[in-house]
This record gives sequence, structure tokens and C-alpha cells, in this order.
Amino acid sequence: MFESIITQGITAQSALILTAVSIALGALAAAVYRVTNRRYSKNLMVTLVVLPALVQAVIMLVNGSVGAGIAVMGAFNLVRFRSAPGSARDICCIFYAVGIGLATGMGYIAFAVVYAVIIGAVLAALSFIPAFGTTRSAKLLRVLIPENLDYTDCFKDIFDEYLTNVSMLQAKTTNMGTMYDLRYEVVLRDPLKEKELLDRIRTRNGNLTVSCGLLPENQEQL
Repeated sequence: MFESIITQGITAQSALILTAVSIALGALAAAVYRVTNRRYSKNLMVTLVVLPALVQAVIMLVNGSVGAGIAVMGAFNLVRFRSAPGSARDICCIFYAVGIGLATGMGYIAFAVVYAVIIGAVLAALSFIPAFGTTRSAKLLRVLIPENLDYTDCFKDIFDEYLTNVSMLQAKTTNMGTMYDLRYEVVLRDPLKEKELLDRIRTRNGNLTVSCGLLPENQEQL
């Protein structure tokens, strides 16, 4: 079943077929990435579409030597990781696309298709399982308070009223030590009362800056 179409060297026809398959499966990898990430990068989606074809070309140019091909593509990937660290899911999708390119570069079209479909289905399914998915209701709450306000429990009554879960992520001084910048991961009891929560906090912190937004996706990095 899993037989390579490269039997007697690389021909123009086989190269075109493999490149077309690589791009098609790369588009599948980009679609999986889009489905499994609530805030996706369009640049990374373009990369995932093209990356399998690039890996395939490298493998074909080194005459099917997987070791040499992996060494070359590993150097390329290290450049990406060092310049723009991404989340663990981003890196997983990149290796997913690299695996497609390795299979097509060796001429195993059937294996590449089966691999792309199965791994893509697993990634998509896991993203919808609560134990593996991102907590979509969690938000990042940032509050500035004056230095004379004790941040350990100054908002406890407000948090108990409006939040079901709250965890302090960071507390640091700012503005030459005259204020504290507090960051919380919070889950609202009622999302419609977000403005009411911010107004209550503003009355407590002296009308200093208060913001509430989505948690950054790249909190977990490899």
C-alpha cells in the first residue's frame, strides 16, 4: 500500500505530483491549525501551507537521505524558533507539516495522506476536549493601584461577587515604585457584567488604569 512513486529517479512528472500533494496537505495542516487555535497567525498559516513543499524539495535534492534532509531542515527550523518563539501548539503544527514534507519527499503519497488525515483529526479532536483545550472563558485582568493600597485582599469582596475563579499571575512595581501593576487570570460569573466589574474596581483603586482582555496564547512555550 505504502509504495514510493520515486522508483527510477526523480522525473518532472513525479516532482510536480509530489509538490501538488505537499501543498494540498499543507493546506490541510493550516486548516487544522486554524481550527485548533482561537487566535491564529495568518503568517503561520501561510508557512504551514508552503512548508511541506519546502521540506519535500530538500529531501528530493539530497536524494532521499532522510538524515541529511532532517539536518538541513532542522537548521531552518531553529532559525524560526530562536527569532519568534511560539506556543507549544504552534511548534507541534510545524512538526506536523514537516512530517508531511518528509513523506512526500520520499515519494510516499499514500502514507503522507493517511498521516496528515489521522494526525490532523487527533489534533482537532483534542482541541475540543476540555481537559486538553484552552479555557476560553478565562481572561487577563490588569489593575494599577497606588503603593499605599494592600493588594493581597483589597479586591476580595469584588472578586467574590463577580468572579468564579481568580489567580494572581504577577504583581510588580511601576512608575518609580509609586504604583503596583497587578495581573490576574479570572473567570467571570456573568460575562455581561464585565463593565460593572471594572467600574467597581475603579472606585477602589482611585480611578487608575483597569483592563480586561484575552489571555495570551503563548504563555506555554517549549
